[in-house]
Amino acid sequence: MSVVLGYDESPGAERALSVALEVATAFGEPLVLVYGAAAPGSTGEEYRAHREAVRQAGRSALAHAVEEADAAGVPSTVEVVDERPAQALLDAAERHGARVIIVGSWGDSPMRGALLGSTPHKLLHLSPVPVLCVPTESPPPR
Repeated sequence: MSVVLGYDESPGAERALSVALEVATAFGEPLVLVYGAAAPGSTGEEYRAHREAVRQAGRSALAHAVEEADAAGVPSTVEVVDERPAQALLDAAERHGARVIIVGSWGDSPMRGALLGSTPHKLLHLSPVPVLCVPTESPPPR
């Protein structure tokens, strides 16, 4: 089994990384770091250049997450996939026998996520494994 994390260096992804490391440590599972790098459009030289730029951004973002995982003593695997983020995470979860998929959120309203198709919203509806959606900020103390 494994813990699959969608990671892109956004504030939500940073918090999700922290939570994913806690979960992976608690269950003694490896961490699979996934970056969905599907570039918009599908043809021409501009597409190829954009695709490579997106893939390079993903590799750079995931390098930071690997450093964090190494520091926490959590074994990790990196996948930069030419798919949209939700599908990249679903496929990685299947390949790696994921216990859970973890993603950060931007704090969008549920309606906005439904209309715009946010990655967490898609995962919550399509994933056969549990999805842990980590908010960008900690809730205020009660």
